[in-house]
Amino acid sequence: MRILTFDIEEWFHLLENESTATEVQWSQFPVRIHKNTDRILSVLNETNTRATFFIIGWIAEKYPEVVRKLAEKYEIGSHTMMHELVWSKKRGEFRQDVERSIRVLEDLIGKPVKYFRAPGFSIRDTEPWAFDVIANCGIEIDCSVFPAKHAHGGIESYGAAAPSMIEHNGVKLKELPICLHSLAGRNIIFSGGGYFRLLPYSIIKKWTAEKDYIMSYIHPRDLDGGQPILEGLSAIRRFKAYVGTGGAERKLRRWLTDFEFTDIAEAHSIIDWDSVPVVKL
Repeated sequence: MRILTFDIEEWFHLLENESTATEVQWSQFPVRIHKNTDRILSVLNETNTRATFFIIGWIAEKYPEVVRKLAEKYEIGSHTMMHELVWSKKRGEFRQDVERSIRVLEDLIGKPVKYFRAPGFSIRDTEPWAFDVIANCGIEIDCSVFPAKHAHGGIESYGAAAPSMIEHNGVKLKELPICLHSLAGRNIIFSGGGYFRLLPYSIIKKWTAEKDYIMSYIHPRDLDGGQPILEGLSAIRRFKAYVGTGGAERKLRRWLTDFEFTDIAEAHSIIDWDSVPVVKL
């Protein structure tokens, strides 16, 4: 089972970066979301691939035409309203943000939003209440778990890098986490973001062929080799943000040609949810 998802955000939506931290700052940057969304749609059309799109509510509110275009053919999920780290917010603030994002998206697409992904996979084992909030907002399937160490969060103790059920405080939530590859005793992520851009395609192809479960997470900026370079980034952060952007679109097209991917709805329909691991947080 290989699931293709995109996190729809602007090229400047980098987390934990002072120069791009606020909505006021966002308004000062050039708009690239339309061109980058069209680039994604072109690849999907050429490869005849289904996908699910997690969209920031701010994008939906500012550029509703982007959401409407995507919703004509593809599934829509929430990526929060303002693209902020979950652990940086109090429970009530997080709930308000998620509720607002869902409301904006549902008003545009005319049907319930059932899927969610946290920015930066920023739900840690110290914020299990976030899953209660997500479920209570009507989300049926979450895709926020990064079952390894991660710069913005991650739940290293999660265990199951496969479809699973989260149970916390009497609430149950279906989870489709990011997949892992074990190499020399370390868990390596390769199916999205900087990892996908950095690794040679030969490695991505090999590891993909070895896996029964793949959850991808591609951002529009990952495929945008012509995007501006943000000022003030450290050398390491700059490398992580821009490495491989020039060739990632070609790499994605090869990936979707060599392997069959699908969206969350189809994946959900073939998973035996009564048999998946139950992770108690």
